[in-house]
Amino acid sequence: MPIEPAIQSFLFALSSLFSIVNPVGGSLIFAQVTAANSHAERVELARRIGVYAAMIMLAALWAGAPILSFFGVSLGALRIAGGLVVAASAWGLLNRPEAREARKQAEAGQTGALPAEAPPPPRGREALAEIAFFPLTLPFTTGPGTIAVAITLGSNRPAAADERIAFYLAASAAALCVAATVALIYASADRVVRLIGPVGARVLGRLFAFLLLCVGTQITISGITDVFGPMFAGR
Repeated sequence: MPIEPAIQSFLFALSSLFSIVNPVGGSLIFAQVTAANSHAERVELARRIGVYAAMIMLAALWAGAPILSFFGVSLGALRIAGGLVVAASAWGLLNRPEAREARKQAEAGQTGALPAEAPPPPRGREALAEIAFFPLTLPFTTGPGTIAVAITLGSNRPAAADERIAFYLAASAAALCVAATVALIYASADRVVRLIGPVGARVLGRLFAFLLLCVGTQITISGITDVFGPMFAGR
């Protein structure tokens, strides 16, 4: 199994998924909408969200591109479209992070996890499990943007069989690392709020958005090369 391409795939997938998920910024909103929950309940929610987020990212990474290929979408077209979607999403994050924060806070507000002055939400593991997947995982943590990034990463797989196996293993490891980071940071959301605050989270968010913009551009260039490269090579 080639080691160097696997490391490159891991770092590429890790930077892409971490940038779009942005667990640091999400933890600030998570701390607000779960203010009425106890610390133990927040830790339990964070653990469940991490598990669900891993499942969503792995499913999109492994099955997204093959499903689209089954419906006749070529790999080059998928790379171009996916790269443009990722770049457009990153551009929006780079220029309007406040709008994204408001949208995510509205999505998370559907949980019934209320501000501190409101009555506490229902207790129990069943109640936590109900709100952990929707909407705290989908669409709050791993929404359409994350799914699009994971599918686009899956479309960027190499052609050789041994390199493809290494790519999927490395990308899956990156998705699991991002999910584990989500669980860890969400569980420590109170400390994150005290440490960096909203301003620090927005600065980090813009840095992640610029990195994601570069990733989307690179994937688009790869797709354009796949589609138009043979045309110019034949001349």
